Amino acid sequence: MAVIPCHCYRTVGSDKPYLSGQSLRRRAPFPAVSVSFRRRISCVASSAIAHKVGLKDFLHLDDFDKDTILKMLDRALEVKALLKSGDRSFRPFEGKTMAMIFTKPSMRTRVSFETGFTLLGGHAIYLGPDDIQMGKREETRDIARVLSRYNDIIMARVFAHKDILDLAKYATVPVINGLTDYNHPCQIMADALTMVEHIGRFEGTKVVYVGDGNNIVHSWLLMASVIPFHFVCACPKGFEPDAKTVEKARKAGISKIEITNDPKEAVKGADVVYSDVWASMGQKEEAEYRRQAFKGFQVNQNLMDLAGSKAFFMHCLPAERGVEVTDEVIEAPNSIVFPQAENRMHAQNAVMLHVLAK
Repeated sequence: MAVIPCHCYRTVGSDKPYLSGQSLRRRAPFPAVSVSFRRRISCVASSAIAHKVGLKDFLHLDDFDKDTILKMLDRALEVKALLKSGDRSFRPFEGKTMAMIFTKPSMRTRVSFETGFTLLGGHAIYLGPDDIQMGKREETRDIARVLSRYNDIIMARVFAHKDILDLAKYATVPVINGLTDYNHPCQIMADALTMVEHIGRFEGTKVVYVGDGNNIVHSWLLMASVIPFHFVCACPKGFEPDAKTVEKARKAGISKIEITNDPKEAVKGADVVYSDVWASMGQKEEAEYRRQAFKGFQVNQNLMDLAGSKAFFMHCLPAERGVEVTDEVIEAPNSIVFPQAENRMHAQNAVMLHVLAK
């Protein structure tokens, strides 16, 4: 019987202090050993992790350098133009499948990923909360290794950030973070793409987020660790973003970072005023309490007037009209909410092309 080398790998600790010690995928190979084909199967199964040769994950924006982020945005514009022209000949994902894990339901994330992957020739498989019950019915590490044997890529939209880290740690195919309670990198890639289209640039802009210091804010902060711009988070006291993430963004020395409790002062001179729901999924029991705490943080026409006539309004959706934003603002000519929503698909297409080295 032919002798086939088995390569096993181990992990080392994370270099990201804001992840509270959670390890990311960083592997150093053990010396190769020769085993039979039967022994090779056993080794891969028991060694826990195999190497993703030439492939990457998309978990946090600061996992990438400025040049890589900008290249992905350029690729998004290129492929978007191709699709808009009606040309369907570009099918780099032909014969490939993607597993989409959802422990949190979503319209935009599911439709944008599934449609984008399909338009580029692939086949996406939806796995809802009842299909897997990740961490309950089956351990995340086992799910990662099984799905890696069926699929070429995994996208996951989950609650706990540890779940996406575990998926990436044990999967042997690229893993894309479709959202966690900690961050939402795909959304900010779509936002940056939308700003390039409507403002003409992303670098050097002023983005003012008004509302809860949530996963969207964390992703903006991580982007500010890589791309230079002015980011302001205006939130009520007690609802500030994660302090370690703020510290990391400031220490990077790339962008100007401000955390304030005064939205009226914050929005002055903004290129973009950005909002999100005050009570996210899993916080709905706090909705009434949060409405009281966030009084004065609604994005209405008065706030947009303070921002100036050149300011665009953005929202990651779904929006609670009349709560964090008025209907007047979301329907105004300078609202780019729906181009922003469309760009989820185009930005994610570029991310998938990058992680699959296409």
